[in-house]
Amino acid sequence: MIKNKKAKWILRILLFVGTAISLFFVPWILVKAWILPLPDTVQEQVDEAIGHGFDGMIVYVDEAGKPPAFYTGGWKDRENKIPADPNSLFKIASISKLYTAVAITKMVKEKRLSLDETLADYFPELVGRIENAEKITLKMMVQHRSGIPNFTDNPAFWENEQENSKDALDFALDLPASFKPDKGYEYSNTNYLLLRRIMDDVLGYNHHEYIKEKILIPLELKNTFFSITEVNLDDVMSGYYVGYDEDFKANEYGMLATAQDVGIFLRALNDGSVFEEGEQEIYPYEYNHGGLVIGYQSLSEYHRDIDAVVVQFINTTDFNGYEWNLSEITINRIVKIIKKKN
Repeated sequence: MIKNKKAKWILRILLFVGTAISLFFVPWILVKAWILPLPDTVQEQVDEAIGHGFDGMIVYVDEAGKPPAFYTGGWKDRENKIPADPNSLFKIASISKLYTAVAITKMVKEKRLSLDETLADYFPELVGRIENAEKITLKMMVQHRSGIPNFTDNPAFWENEQENSKDALDFALDLPASFKPDKGYEYSNTNYLLLRRIMDDVLGYNHHEYIKEKILIPLELKNTFFSITEVNLDDVMSGYYVGYDEDFKANEYGMLATAQDVGIFLRALNDGSVFEEGEQEIYPYEYNHGGLVIGYQSLSEYHRDIDAVVVQFINTTDFNGYEWNLSEITINRIVKIIKKKN
């Protein structure tokens, strides 16, 4: 405790100056989005977010006991002036990790995989090329506790990202580990790249088919796909990067889905209905997730206190991450509006 009055005033001044300096370096659009009075409705919040500079937005809300609600703003296709459509397909990026984790859980229950087996057990050729391969377990990889470097953190990967994606693992090999196995946490896309390859090898066929059989078909998710090649481009929401006119819709970024399909899956994950008996106890990963690729950012959340699923799709990204911060502020305000109504 500071007893000296002069010292207390000095501390207050330093705190004020520190806050002022930090605010100086924070884009004012984020401050504005955070401090504005909370609107009365979700649609008003969506419209407000579009006013902050997002090109297009889709929000899906599933409150228990109520019909699902859809909210849109801005453009599905900016160039052709096509308004945002709640049924558009969207590139969900890392939300797909939830589907992978559920599929791995089912394979463990079927005794096709073991979370305690190591990367070296499945890929002995990676010993010496991925540090600690003989000590890194599948569970550590699922939970991002492996220490394996993230291939998307390698600047060379982005020199030709679409072409380099075909050999993405090359950009994580022969690098020092971020930490010893299970001694830290670092989000790494390399973990899931390897896990999916392990699934393919063990199954003897593409893990997409397994996910379709075990998750998509039982949940009747008819608007979830694994590649841009499986869909009509006209059904896909355009994606934009701040400062560029290019539409990134045709780029290959993995899974696509409608907001409703993601919402149905997320509720099934959180209420356990996606699992067979004995599987939920095995499940080793998260229950909410976000996704980010060029032109597309998504957030999917389940809020137990109000028994509600909220999925937010925004088709605008940037280099500095301000758009991501703005999207987090937006979904937090949407959740507050829903809670206030309840």
